[in-house]
Amino acid sequence: MARAGIALGSNLGDRMAYLQSACDHLREIADDSDVFLTAPVYQSVPSDCPPDSPDFLNTVVEFEFQGSPESLLEKTQAIQAKMGRDEKSERNAPRVIDLDILYLSEAVVKGTVLELPHPRMTERRFVLKPLVDICPDLVLPDQVVTVAELLALLPHDDLPLVAMDDGLN
Repeated sequence: MARAGIALGSNLGDRMAYLQSACDHLREIADDSDVFLTAPVYQSVPSDCPPDSPDFLNTVVEFEFQGSPESLLEKTQAIQAKMGRDEKSERNAPRVIDLDILYLSEAVVKGTVLELPHPRMTERRFVLKPLVDICPDLVLPDQVVTVAELLALLPHDDLPLVAMDDGLN
């Protein structure tokens, strides 16, 4: 059984409620909801977003998933659409929900629509910190060090994170 890591982010409306709803939808596609890990939620300053974009709430979940990377992408995109995300908005525009597949066990995908492991996750504190909270010893398929070690390598002047709670239900 493969383990899927998904980053969740929201910077519009009731951000915590949107994260919780997305987490609930992801539980529905998990093969065993009893083995569903949720990281604490962090607030982060937007990066590479339009000026005056609101702060994000971010977290990471990991769960068992039986299916292809492409089928997981279809399911996460369907969740985003169901929750009202506008796919036609400008890149990195504020959004009610953002679901990024970080990894699917040992899968390596280099496509135009999907790339696994996520190509920029190792550069993003708002992804690595919550991931380290739930899977500190994880070694991604394209790495030789753990995600905890990757987090430690990020510059200390990186954008700060503020812990918001202990995780979603």
